[in-house]
Amino acid sequence: MKVKKNKLLIWSLSILIALVILFVAILFLFAKFNIGFTEGKIFLKNGLSTNFASLKKLEEYNANIKSDIDILHYDIKIELLPKEEMIIGDVLITGVIKNKSIKKIRLNFHDNFDISLLTLNQKKINYEYNADKLIIPNLISQSDTFNIQVKYKGEPESLGFGSFNFEEYNGSKVIYTLNEPIYASTWFPCNDTPTDKVLTDLSITGDSSMISVSNGVLTKVTTYKGKKIFHWKTKYPISTYLISIYSAKYTNFSDKYISTNGDTLDIEYYVFPNQLKEAKKDFEIHPQAIKYFTEMFGNYPFMKEKYGVAEFMWKLGAMEHQSITGIGKNFITGRNFFTGMLVHELAHQWWGDAVTLKTWKDIWLNEGFATYAEALYWEKESGFTALKSTMNSYLTNFKKYTLYNPKEIFGKIVYNKGAWVLHMLRREVGDKIFFNILKTYYRKYKYKNASTFDFIKIAEKISQKDLNWFFNQWVFEGKGKIEIKYQFENKTIENKQYVVLKINQIQSGYNTYQFPLDIDLILENGKNIKYKTYITTKETEIKYSVSNNVKNVILDNDNWLAAEIILAN
Repeated sequence: MKVKKNKLLIWSLSILIALVILFVAILFLFAKFNIGFTEGKIFLKNGLSTNFASLKKLEEYNANIKSDIDILHYDIKIELLPKEEMIIGDVLITGVIKNKSIKKIRLNFHDNFDISLLTLNQKKINYEYNADKLIIPNLISQSDTFNIQVKYKGEPESLGFGSFNFEEYNGSKVIYTLNEPIYASTWFPCNDTPTDKVLTDLSITGDSSMISVSNGVLTKVTTYKGKKIFHWKTKYPISTYLISIYSAKYTNFSDKYISTNGDTLDIEYYVFPNQLKEAKKDFEIHPQAIKYFTEMFGNYPFMKEKYGVAEFMWKLGAMEHQSITGIGKNFITGRNFFTGMLVHELAHQWWGDAVTLKTWKDIWLNEGFATYAEALYWEKESGFTALKSTMNSYLTNFKKYTLYNPKEIFGKIVYNKGAWVLHMLRREVGDKIFFNILKTYYRKYKYKNASTFDFIKIAEKISQKDLNWFFNQWVFEGKGKIEIKYQFENKTIENKQYVVLKINQIQSGYNTYQFPLDIDLILENGKNIKYKTYITTKETEIKYSVSNNVKNVILDNDNWLAAEIILAN
């Protein structure tokens, strides 16, 4: 997910141009998205606070479900009733019992629907339906496999970021879902946890003028009683929070990505007709971006399906639904203002969709990875200077909470500090090893779930280094960033010229960081001497022999550290 942040720093010829673009973007955000001044300041500073999805709530939500059953397949039939803002559902769930001692099968399903039929293995059965749970007696005796069919009708709640929405644009209905993190169960019964990956068949019935879009591949379009039914099928495992519906009077256009071995990926776009020209301009970056990420991470994970982008009415950004990203209509401009957002959601196809977090405590594995992928994209497009500029734009104080188990799962710390952790890991182990870590991690956990600890194991194995200290200070324990005050003094000692450099860590969020440090000594004769050192103490003094007085000292000139560095001279 990309919650909108004003990062419109398209690589420019000067800092002045970049600042002008940023100023225009802020005005655009306030005027076009109807954000009030006070709310806008909070939004720009902190990202999006999500009290509705506290980690405690997320952990408790499925405590009695996720370990008991394993859903294998959802066959979801949804009929859209836009005038009534209701849906008619018919869902067939195939799964297995993992815990044979359980007396009841529990499913997440919000309790505001009228259920007309519920069967277990083709037989009607009594059930409990309350407190957002469907509770079904476990009467399976001869087999661990079960089939549960639920038919229902009602008005789905729109919770979280807007889990099921009936909106209007230019006189027509726009219908879409956004389940992250635990709101798939607002519109279909499920085991609503990211670790229970499934295959799906999803059929969407709607007005004949509408195009209905979902994950996977479109297998057929049929007509029944004047309505169109779009049949979508996934060929790869998917988590419930990524299952999606978009339905509107779309215009569809296409592109292709051809891999180095000749495989072709269809890229499908679904946009409102009046924004077709702008969308064609903005979306043309996708084949090249897929090429970049394939080179850096591994092959696009859903080659037998598609990659797609569907326009919807969300005002806060975009969402990485598996194989079909949703992007808010305000972010299609025809001026490539939101390329970073599109790149971010594309990167999620690797980081979040193919490799999915094990728990919501690990959310940085989704958002931090996708955010760093933005920086890697700009590095590929425009070189190392663009990488430096992008990483600098991500740097804030990070003081509110740790990266692992964060208080706000979609706050800026998760996105930006997560990206900085990867950037600093890259500096720690070197480019070759770093990208080998990413490729190995992706290859091992593709179509599976991974935790922060799984990533650390891969990083240590590939680098052949103990990295516990690195992840402790940046992920598990440390809050904030490195804060340094330094000073230097030219001295003559025993008739030899030296510069004495004193470096003090003054941050409060972590006592003593360890990190590699690049040092540039600028001599009075204009010569630049580069040194590398490794800081392991809170107060460090270094003495360098020089041929001339030192005019200036620059630390971390290439922006490899999440640090605020102040010259105290």
